[in-house]
Amino acid sequence: MTSTSEPAPLHFKIVIDANDPHAQADFWAAALHYEVEDNSALIGKLLDLGAAPADLTVESHGRRAWRDLVAVRHPDDPYDEESGTGLGRRVLFQRVPEAKTGKNRIHLDLHPGEGRRDEEVARLEGLGADVLRHVKEPGGEWVVMADPEGNEFCVH
Repeated sequence: MTSTSEPAPLHFKIVIDANDPHAQADFWAAALHYEVEDNSALIGKLLDLGAAPADLTVESHGRRAWRDLVAVRHPDDPYDEESGTGLGRRVLFQRVPEAKTGKNRIHLDLHPGEGRRDEEVARLEGLGADVLRHVKEPGGEWVVMADPEGNEFCVH
């Protein structure tokens, strides 16, 4: 039997490679006004069961966290209370050994609202971002910035 209904849209998260995933998560949580996910209950459960070794964890923000993975989520989106994992808009940072070496093939565009670009650029610089260039084209204006690990993003 075949279904004539349309398939449901796919859930996704954006994953960004990082040398220091926790520092990147802290930057992007502040930049986006998101929350760093709290996976400590799940981690504690897995450690107690012997299902995960303690060396895969670190302490971050006074709680147990995965050493090599950490996500930020939109504060209004649902999340799984048992695992702390967001069920909506998320950005996951995963540790990789190599540094960023080229231009991003995908990037985030931030839209702070009409007339707030300069204020937002200054706030992001205060969080550790760098201005790479100002762009003014017939289609609009924006500022290209880099996060603390050099990943480009734009503020419109």
